[in-house]
Order: sequence, then C-alpha cells, then structure tokens
Amino acid sequence: MSTARTAGNRGEVEVARYLRKKGYTLLASQWRCRFGELDLVARDKRGTLCFVEVKLRGSGAIGLPREFVDRRKQERLRSAAAAYLSIHEIDAPARFDVAEVYAEPDGTLRVEYLESAFE
Repeated sequence: MSTARTAGNRGEVEVARYLRKKGYTLLASQWRCRFGELDLVARDKRGTLCFVEVKLRGSGAIGLPREFVDRRKQERLRSAAAAYLSIHEIDAPARFDVAEVYAEPDGTLRVEYLESAFE
C-alpha cells in the first residue's frame, strides 16, 4: 500500500472517530462504484445523509484541503452519491461535507469539518 494511501486511511479513521463523537452514525467507508469512491457516508443526528470527502494535508502543504475538491471532483462525488442512494434505496435529505485533516508536526491529526461544503 502506498504511503499516501496509508496516510489517507489514517485521516479517514480520524474523521470517523470525530463524527462518532458528534453523534453521527457511520454507514460506509471507502464505498466504491463505477463513478468513484465515497470516503465516508454517515447519518447525522437529524437524519441527514452526509457524503464526506476527507482531505489530508501535511503541515507544509500549500493551499487549503477544500480547494482540492474542484468542480470535476464534485461531479464524481454527486454521481457516486446518487448511485449509493439508488442501490441502498434511501430517500432522505443529503448533503456533501468536506473534512479537512491537518497532520501536525508532532504527528497528531486535527480535523476541520465543513458541512454543506458544496451543493
């Protein structure tokens, strides 16, 4: 497994932990379909389905993690989310969130969570 993939998995685990502490229910992790991958799928306390894109950045990285969820990536996420909803026959409010994970110099991870990051 590549170093980037291992780091990404570590970021997803940290975001999953963060979401559970906030009362979310995790439904899927690294869910794949022909349109791409959904990092995390969760349901918040109000019942809204949350498709969470996790972006990990080191302390020396340039730009905000959310900037890497460009229009093309958003379209792939929308298509994958539609497939997820269809396959699981879910009819519920949904949104797209971005979890920015920052790797601090001491090795700890810090999560910044953006609800409704894009429509």
